[in-house]
Amino acid sequence: MKLQRKNRRALALGALAVSGALALTACGSDDTSGGSASGDSSASAQTGNIQCDDAKGQLQASGSSAQKNAIDAWVKNYTAACKDVQINYRPDGSGAGITAFLQGQTAFAGSDSALKPEEIEDSKEICTDGQAIDLPMVGGPIAIGYNVPGVDELVLDAATISEIFDSKITNWNDKKIAKLNPDAKLPDLKIQAFHRSDESGTTDNFTKYLKAAAPKAWPYEPGKSWEAKGGQSAQGSSGVAQQVKQTEGAISYFELSYAKDINTVDVKTEAAEPVKATIENATAAIGAAKVVGTGKDLALELDYTPEAEGAYPLVLVTYEIACDKGNKADTLPATKSFLNYMASEDGQGLLADAGYAPMPEEIITKVRDTISSLS
Repeated sequence: MKLQRKNRRALALGALAVSGALALTACGSDDTSGGSASGDSSASAQTGNIQCDDAKGQLQASGSSAQKNAIDAWVKNYTAACKDVQINYRPDGSGAGITAFLQGQTAFAGSDSALKPEEIEDSKEICTDGQAIDLPMVGGPIAIGYNVPGVDELVLDAATISEIFDSKITNWNDKKIAKLNPDAKLPDLKIQAFHRSDESGTTDNFTKYLKAAAPKAWPYEPGKSWEAKGGQSAQGSSGVAQQVKQTEGAISYFELSYAKDINTVDVKTEAAEPVKATIENATAAIGAAKVVGTGKDLALELDYTPEAEGAYPLVLVTYEIACDKGNKADTLPATKSFLNYMASEDGQGLLADAGYAPMPEEIITKVRDTISSLS
C-alpha cells in the first residue's frame, strides 16, 4: 500500500505540474464553447439561478476528459455569475484525476468509473473523519466512430467490435463485417483501431461492455488501462477522435460529444433493430441503472446488455468525487456551490445540447441532497 501511495504521489505531482501550466481558467485554454465567460450574453441569460453563496478563490479539479465539454459549458455560465471564483479543471483522464484527488491536490475529481474499495479506503487519509463518495452527474453514449470512405452507415455487434479491437479482424471487407452490412460497399482497406493511451473511465466502460456482451470474443478483464494487443493509441477522448477524423480506415471509441463530423456505428443488440448512439437511446439505458453505493455514495450499476428496443448498450456515467466529510475549509463553499449548479435543473438542462444525457430525476435528486450535506 505504501508503494502504491508513493506511485500515486509521483503521478499526482506530475499531473499537477501539467495542470499548473495548462489549467482551464474560466472557459479555459482548451475551451470548445468559444468566447469568454464574462462577455457572452447567452451565458448571462443562464446565470440567474446560480447560487454563489460565499464561494470565492481558486477551485482546482481534474479527471475525466469525457465530461470536458460539459465542464466547459458549466464553468462558462458559473464563472459569469460567480465572478470571485476561478475554476481550473484539467481533463487528464479519470485515473490521473483520482490520483490527484487522493493526494489532496484537488477539491474534486471527475471519473467515468466509480471508486474502487481500496481507493475509498485511501481517501480516508484526505477526507478528515470521512471518505470519498461518487456523485453521478453526467451520462451519455460511448460512440464508436469510424472513417471508411463510401460507408456512411455501419452495423457492428459486440463480438465483431471485440475482434476488431483485439486485432483479430484487420480489414474492412472482412466477411464478419460484410455479413452484418450486406448492402454496404466495404473497401479492401486496413483497419486502424485506436484506443486511449491514458488511464480512462471511458476505456473501463467500453471494455465492461465488451466483456459483458461478448465474453468469448473479449478475453481481457475490464479496466481503465488498455489490455488488448495491437492497435494504436492517443491521449484523451479528443486525441482518439482526432485520429479517426484524419486517418482512413480508423475506428475508435469516445463520447458522443466528440463525434462531430464523424460517422458512428449502430450497435446490434438482442433487440430487433440495431441501436444508434443518441442521447435519447443512452438515457433509456441509464434509466435502468441501480444505485449500489452505500451511505452517501451513489455509485451506479449499469446494464451493458439491455434487451429493450432503442436502448443503447454502450453508456457511461461520469461521477464527481468529493469527500462526504473533511473537505478543505477554504474550497468547500466553492465546491458545494459549483456542484450544486452542475446538479441543478439549469445545469442538467444544458447537457443534451453539449452531447450528453442528464441524470434521471430519481438519481439527480439524491445527488442534490448529498451535495447539500457535504462538510
